[in-house]
Amino acid sequence: MTEEHDIPPIDPAPTNPSEQPESLPDLPEVPSPLNGSDGLERIAKMLSPVSARAEHIRQFASTPGADEEPWDVLLSSTATDEHSALEALARRYGLEFVPEPRLDDSAERFFDRVPAAAARRHQVAGLRRQGRAMVIATSQPLQPAVFSLLERYLDLPIRIVLAPRAAVANLINRGYEQRQDLVTEIVEDMPLDESAIESAASSLSQATDLLQLARQTPVIRLVNMILFEALRRRASDIHVQPLENRLLIRFRVDGMLVDAFSPPLSLAPAISSRLKVMAELDIANRHSPQDGQTTVRIGSRKIDIRLSCVPTIHGERLVLRLLDQSQTELHLDTLGMFAEMQEELDDLISRPNGMILVTGPTGSGKTTTLYAAMERIDRGTRNVMTIEDPVEYHLDGIAQVQVNVKRGVTFAAGLRSLLRQDPDVILVGEIRDAETASLAVQASLTGHLVLATLHTNDAPSAISRLQDIGIEPFLISSSLLAVIAQRLLRRCCAKCNHSGEQTEPGGVVTRCDACLGTGFSGRVAIFEVMHMSDSIRQQTMTSADAVAIREIARAEGMQSMLEDGRTKVARGLTTDTELARVLA
Repeated sequence: MTEEHDIPPIDPAPTNPSEQPESLPDLPEVPSPLNGSDGLERIAKMLSPVSARAEHIRQFASTPGADEEPWDVLLSSTATDEHSALEALARRYGLEFVPEPRLDDSAERFFDRVPAAAARRHQVAGLRRQGRAMVIATSQPLQPAVFSLLERYLDLPIRIVLAPRAAVANLINRGYEQRQDLVTEIVEDMPLDESAIESAASSLSQATDLLQLARQTPVIRLVNMILFEALRRRASDIHVQPLENRLLIRFRVDGMLVDAFSPPLSLAPAISSRLKVMAELDIANRHSPQDGQTTVRIGSRKIDIRLSCVPTIHGERLVLRLLDQSQTELHLDTLGMFAEMQEELDDLISRPNGMILVTGPTGSGKTTTLYAAMERIDRGTRNVMTIEDPVEYHLDGIAQVQVNVKRGVTFAAGLRSLLRQDPDVILVGEIRDAETASLAVQASLTGHLVLATLHTNDAPSAISRLQDIGIEPFLISSSLLAVIAQRLLRRCCAKCNHSGEQTEPGGVVTRCDACLGTGFSGRVAIFEVMHMSDSIRQQTMTSADAVAIREIARAEGMQSMLEDGRTKVARGLTTDTELARVLA
């Protein structure tokens, strides 16, 4: 699109990273060949993959931003989708288009020699060495002078591949961050104090680049302290919420959100950038939702973190889900299921085929109960497979499949594939739609034991829910073995007997360390198990509602969650207040 022009000489690339300039030298202005209709038509033909016409090219030179970001301006003026345009351009000119490029260690030379600010400004990232050449990914193909300068910086010829902007930004984040371990080591005795917050806040005045901000030692230390404090308090989630005048950080402990601390609002961009770099997200994108994951290590404990980022009117709101694999106890005793009910569940999971549903709202421990049940399955003689979103627990002897909608792995598609893997037991993370429900029912009728979760308020409502989804009543009555409904209640602290205090030698009363003064430590589940009896199957065939089915189940001896909860209150496992709060 441009005429040949001389590239100004530049100094050799500095070998010391601290001596690197902030960006590549400013590029000379390129003479424009937009003279005459022949020239316009010729350029439009060259850019036909982006549906460029002569009038677009005529207006291009006067369009704001055309000099700095010609490709983005061209896409905007032609209303062309970036992904489609890059793919079409690559196909037209014999380039490689990679939607999700992978970073190779052999690209280290690029990140050593090219300044981070320059890579981010021009949207270029090293991918790998290929022979004597360096493969460069870019989302900005209309910058030949930049590519020439890169060859001088690298002292290598380069080969261009095209990739979407978000993918290139992720490569840049990963490449310049790879000097540090991707699994962050958190020191166990790290205290969360005011001096650390002040240190991080004072460092912000020196930071101008988001990536530079995320890599500053005070910021890294502060984020590590937040993570450690959350784990020390046994938090399952961390909420980072910017408000109009302050930044609020809250922890979810035993199902309840509690305020942890409120650092200065000026720290919000630093904390957000650091967490997004750890989770391999695009830190330059602050206007659309993103999801990612990472892992941190505390001594021998490995913590999986799933990060969700959503833009709000006051800034980016982040929620981190923490899962401590080493602390997960997948035992029905630990969950609070009494021996008699465990025997019922053992009988159910020993069946060769049929469907068992575990129901309850989000966060009620349904998946934990299913995994605790699978711990009791003989995985040596039975092929156990799962399809989940996300995979939260890792169990030896089973094959686990992660849902990935972008790659076409949905619950329905994954379940269809699992059925070709000769399974004996299948766990479906959640039945969300008619297709998944139909496949699960069919699998249970063709010799498989299917364990699945469903969102309903109680056990009898599961039958109505399946009918609402579109499953025929005769299929439900033929396939369903039982429905287990459950809720989670906070467990009374055994160390202080729910008082929140403990008496030290000498009669000194202090806050209980186990429950941090709350009187609760951990959670206990309450259950109700509804077996599919002949009477309930008959009612199902007549499309009876949940109220009628509950009356039959209660008449046949089903213990409700309320009754199970009262038994646990009587045994001192929880309180009446908790029971009323959860079942209100």
